[in-house]
Amino acid sequence: MESLESIVSFWRGRKVLITGATGFKGTWLSLWLLQMGAQVFGYSLEAESGSLFEVCKLHTRMRSITADIRDRTAYQSVVSEFQPEVVFHLAAQPLVGRSFAEPYETFSVNVMGTANVLDCARDGSVRSLVIVTTDKCYENREWVWGYRETDTLGGYDPYSSSKACAELVASSYRQSFFAQDGKTVGVATARAGNVIGGGDWAADRLVPDLLRAVMSGAPLVLRHSESIRPWQHVLEPLWGYLLLAQRLHESPREHEGAWNFGPDVNGSQSVSLVVSNLVEKIGRPLRVVEESGTFHETSTLILDCAKARTQLGWTPRWTLDEALGSIAEWFEVYLQHGDISEACSNQIRRFTRGSGCDV
Repeated sequence: MESLESIVSFWRGRKVLITGATGFKGTWLSLWLLQMGAQVFGYSLEAESGSLFEVCKLHTRMRSITADIRDRTAYQSVVSEFQPEVVFHLAAQPLVGRSFAEPYETFSVNVMGTANVLDCARDGSVRSLVIVTTDKCYENREWVWGYRETDTLGGYDPYSSSKACAELVASSYRQSFFAQDGKTVGVATARAGNVIGGGDWAADRLVPDLLRAVMSGAPLVLRHSESIRPWQHVLEPLWGYLLLAQRLHESPREHEGAWNFGPDVNGSQSVSLVVSNLVEKIGRPLRVVEESGTFHETSTLILDCAKARTQLGWTPRWTLDEALGSIAEWFEVYLQHGDISEACSNQIRRFTRGSGCDV
């Protein structure tokens, strides 16, 4: 496994373009890359009021543009001007519930946005391109064992299906335009499990809903309390994306294709267990009520990450208990109106050292 020093050395001064930089994962990734000395350019929709990107004042620390990922002219202009070597494509419509309300919009953003990013990488500076999709891109058969990268793609809901489509678009572009001899662009897709962490305020997600309920005093409504999900702190898959992008840059043909990034077996737990554990760590009262879900959700979803472990040297660093502890720690800083940017940076530093946190 490469040393932390060699990884930091690779990213120092590197030109990196992040689509969806104002989102939850995009903000954490931007913070991490800036911390390592990379030159970061964000291409995103406008940051929402109160978002992690806004609270961390990242608009003062990196170049960025507000634009739709489906606007090919705008995106091509950024690529031509900034000349990035590495692109992380995170821009998406990421919510299952919203995908039922806006299916056309979901397919448009997630499929054609991905096609734009790939097409604009065909000629130019890009050497490494990581397309972030989801663990929900698999045809879910409610297996009790993990899905491998070679398993069948599918997707019941429009969100999951659109991400499976994005996987196919990436595979087509990779084989048609980037896999020939002499091509130096490495294209990979990254499929992560349920990501949790401080700064996520999206609707209809467990941890954000729980934190909002604690602050408002309203009850937390659970739709499927016994559903099993592969929970992991946001830094876990981001660590995988960073390693993957570096390896793609160095040896594209050996590291292209699909990659899973999920927790170990102990990280796949029920919704109810995660709720009780996090509430205990936060130490504030919360009333929980259960009601039937209004849209289809799978009951069991587990990833097999042997490929990333053996070929990238990537392994989960925090247990689920440590991940939930870090959220409680972040939330306390938020409630006390502390320095959120510094809180995030401290957690990144602690994560890279491989230790947990005390709450």
